Amino acid sequence: MPDILHRVGIKSTPQKVFKALSTIDGLSHWWVVDTKGSTKQGRIIDFGFADMRVVESKPNKIVKWKCVDGPKEWVGTDLTFELKAKKDQTFVLFTHANWKKPDEFMRHCSTKWATFLLSLKNWLEREEGRPAPYDAKISVGD
Repeated sequence: MPDILHRVGIKSTPQKVFKALSTIDGLSHWWVVDTKGSTKQGRIIDFGFADMRVVESKPNKIVKWKCVDGPKEWVGTDLTFELKAKKDQTFVLFTHANWKKPDEFMRHCSTKWATFLLSLKNWLEREEGRPAPYDAKISVGD
């Protein structure tokens, strides 16, 4: 099964990056403004267009979700944010795994994930995240 893979270095501590990935407030500053739910392990985060079950959350190390509702291509996929500290930055190794096929929608989502990971970087480095609905648009109706 194909996966989306990205890596971004953020001039921030693993603690701050983890907080941005593992709290409703943090997620609403870089991914989706109206994020709701609970970020505790086993609970559901509601992003409006998709629901994610928190599978794993290890402070300053890793956040894993499973998509349980949303676009049919996403349901059953796994999302992982692995954190690696190196010198004065934290690298986020992102994986959106277990897509059924590498179709056009997967390519669209790969590009969108890149824009949101840059939104995460900008939020943590300059407090200028661009969460949906203020995100960079890559096509009409996006």
